[in-house]
Amino acid sequence: MKKTLVAAALLTAAFTWGCEETTTDTATPRQAQLKLGDGWTIPLNEVYDGGPGKDGIPAVSEPKFISVEEVDYLSDEDLVLGFAEGGEIRAYPHNILNWHEIVNDRVGDAYISVTYCPLTGTGIGWNRFIDGEVNTFGVSGLLYNTNLIPYDRLTDSHWSQIRGDCVNGKLIRRQIENHHLVETTWRTWKEMYPSSKVMSTETGYGRNYLVYPYAGYTLMDDFLLFPVSHTDSRLLKKERVHGIVISGSARVYQFSDFGEQVIIKQDQFKGQDFVIVGNGKDNFIVSYQSDPGDGTVLEFKAVQDQYPVVMTDQECNAWDLFGMAVSGPREGTRLKPSGGFNGYWLAFAAFFPGAQISGPAHF
Repeated sequence: MKKTLVAAALLTAAFTWGCEETTTDTATPRQAQLKLGDGWTIPLNEVYDGGPGKDGIPAVSEPKFISVEEVDYLSDEDLVLGFAEGGEIRAYPHNILNWHEIVNDRVGDAYISVTYCPLTGTGIGWNRFIDGEVNTFGVSGLLYNTNLIPYDRLTDSHWSQIRGDCVNGKLIRRQIENHHLVETTWRTWKEMYPSSKVMSTETGYGRNYLVYPYAGYTLMDDFLLFPVSHTDSRLLKKERVHGIVISGSARVYQFSDFGEQVIIKQDQFKGQDFVIVGNGKDNFIVSYQSDPGDGTVLEFKAVQDQYPVVMTDQECNAWDLFGMAVSGPREGTRLKPSGGFNGYWLAFAAFFPGAQISGPAHF
């Protein structure tokens, strides 16, 4: 058994998705009971029912794409999640992900689920090729630490987005393999990758992708729709940060530390060497392992005004935002992603109590 909580604001969003009008109903949240069965690796009393129910927020499994020039539904400051594989580059806008949370796609040989939780601001790419089979993920309607719990359609198992593991079902305790995503604004993205493909609003669902479905959620720092197990007042709850997670511990990097130019920070966390590159003005932070795979620890320097190239190293390799060497002796080599992702500080505080906060970066 578990407690369920339906917040009035979220319930309003769930039942007005197909409509142009919204309601200002301020009914108080109600408690209910729902049987989930046994065999969960997370506390059931901390699992909440978001309201719309299983597939009430519909994942998109046949996304369509258009060119950058055709996009007319994004403003310069809207955020997108980008993915690159086999020479193909695609962008998945938050404007669409806010309404669907999961997009199942295939890019070249990569089977990817782009998962996004609007309540924690976390966008993470999952490999949906599991145990020799191509799986797809849907939205279960359940939340843990106010974070998305997807389910897979082959086994009906439940997974935690931020933990990255199966928390209930046939695949319990299985770790998911990540696909690397980068997150930035539409302005920065189209400057870096003007030839990329962008997910179209032709999703097959009647949603107004110009409207944010959670009203003023991002503007009210102390307002949460669902409880979390731990909070940390060192940063504002909804400050967006980049976090590297290793063995249940996290170190986060603040956008305010990266200023108005491309800035490099070389850091060590849990015995591993990382390069973190970001630009606060252009709204991106990405992180990679500094060793390109042969035992060499590269020393990186920031590159200005040459997007998508963001850094070079002592061997004269030039690296782009996706960690790909686009020129130099290692051309075609790709740095191993750190597994880092962006999200609200509240998410890192809840899932990784005592998370480290990195100091300012440097040129």
